[in-house]
Amino acid sequence: MTATTAPLTAVPEPEGRATPRRYLMCRPDHFEVSYAINPWMDTSTPVDRARAIGQWEALRAAYVAHGHTVETLAPEPGLPDMVFAANGGIAIGERAMAARFVHPERQPEGDAYQAWFEQAHRDVTRSTDDNEGQGDFLQVGEIMLAGTGFRTSVAAHREVERFFGVPVVTLELVDPRFYHLDTALAVLDAETVAYYPPAFTPASRTLLRRLFPDAIIATDEDAAVLGLNAVSDGHHVFLSAAATGLHDALRVRGFEPVGIELSELLKAGGSVKCCTLELH
Repeated sequence: MTATTAPLTAVPEPEGRATPRRYLMCRPDHFEVSYAINPWMDTSTPVDRARAIGQWEALRAAYVAHGHTVETLAPEPGLPDMVFAANGGIAIGERAMAARFVHPERQPEGDAYQAWFEQAHRDVTRSTDDNEGQGDFLQVGEIMLAGTGFRTSVAAHREVERFFGVPVVTLELVDPRFYHLDTALAVLDAETVAYYPPAFTPASRTLLRRLFPDAIIATDEDAAVLGLNAVSDGHHVFLSAAATGLHDALRVRGFEPVGIELSELLKAGGSVKCCTLELH
């Protein structure tokens, strides 16, 4: 396990809600779009790997500049989506659960993330059901929101609930563009979320309105650039630079948006949160 530092001056944190976080990331040294497992992926569209690496480095540097710790997992040849670290598992305290991916192209990633968790001396297990990690499991205060419909099974929700001892609330996704929960919902602090209602079933929308009556509602335009695939430290919200409407909505609510350009990784259906596994 290696803590990554950068020769940057940390940005002073304002008084308020921002707290230092620990993140796990994986550099996109082998990134490409060589298969299509979601609507964003088009194997005929060229990918600029050098640009993808530069954009990823800018995200990592932004985290460090705002006082956060970034740890890294070595990328492996033949696993182009390994950059999307959020899908690798769930980590809370001394416990971690490695992912079990749905698509064969990504299944070897589970072994790599499990090995990293084991080196971190955690109580580690491997999901026995389809479970794509923090792509579909987002902690909000004392509860865990969990997505299903495309990648992660409801049985995995119950498994996570048992292993981590945290209440899990199931939300069903219906739009294939938003195939993971973290593409349709962003956790902003322990009480606040932003989400895109059309990505969910009517029953899940009703549940979200009840749980989060003051949520920020994303527009079609911001959802379409994966603006909700965001990471928040409680005050700063790192998100797509293109999600300008969401930037404005966040400022109104007292958050500080930090725009990140990840256009190359968007070609594979990922943005800020996809690249970031939070070590709670």
